[in-house]
Amino acid sequence: MREITPRKIMEMKGKEKIVMVTAYDYPSALIADKAGIDIIFVGDSLGMVVYGEQNTLNVSIEQMVYHTRAVAKAVKRGMVLADMPFMSYEVSIEEALRNAAKLIQAGADAVKIEGGYDYIKLVRKLVRVGIPVMGHTGLTPQRYLRLGGYRLMGETEDEIEEILRDAKALEKAGAFAVVLEFVLADVAKLVTEEVKIPTIGIGSGPYVDGQVLVWHDLLGIYENVPPFVKKYADLRSMIQLALEEYKNEVKEGKFPEPKHYWEFLDKEDLEKKKRKAIERLLEEPVDE
Repeated sequence: MREITPRKIMEMKGKEKIVMVTAYDYPSALIADKAGIDIIFVGDSLGMVVYGEQNTLNVSIEQMVYHTRAVAKAVKRGMVLADMPFMSYEVSIEEALRNAAKLIQAGADAVKIEGGYDYIKLVRKLVRVGIPVMGHTGLTPQRYLRLGGYRLMGETEDEIEEILRDAKALEKAGAFAVVLEFVLADVAKLVTEEVKIPTIGIGSGPYVDGQVLVWHDLLGIYENVPPFVKKYADLRSMIQLALEEYKNEVKEGKFPEPKHYWEFLDKEDLEKKKRKAIERLLEEPVDE
């Protein structure tokens, strides 16, 4: 069992800020875990970040299983959390159980679903069979069409009520935490104070119990990022410069240098072996 568990995450509320980062492959997860990240999250955002989709709606459970397995192999300390993709849990509780089990069997310690109040029965059932669940309210990307796009949430009384109702319902159903995405900071503060489970914010201000950012966004892999992202590095430029330098050195014959390859030290021995190889090749019958 990994050091960070869903129970440990619950115990961190009010005591220690929770740090969550997305990772979609083995090397990323390996680095994130060694950096001490609490939750390594295999998000369905991989549809947009890794596969170049315009939204997350085309991500399949098979893709999530594939990436979860790669991430799980790398993580020794942190908790591995896997997203339930669009339509992998909405059709029926039975189908949701099967799909959640696939993610757990791939190495996840818990699953995340988008939604709250509408999925009380599902969350309760998942928890009862031993699958920890993190909820997600505010901006829910899988439902961006209904919401009218990727927009800030919590500006109306109805939205505040819905976000709070979702969080409370998730807590009651047994979820161990809830993501608050792109919610007004004041509303996120209210929710954090009103529920006993941790709140993980993304674009929702400082008053939550933890924060999550996408790996590629915080490292500056892409030029354009959401407005709530802080770039902690500019790896896009560094990677591009490294590739350009590699290209130039190959074109100019500067790479590889002698330290990057090996040759026969005994040139006479080399000539003998070359002649022998050619002779043996010429003696071999040619297949028709």
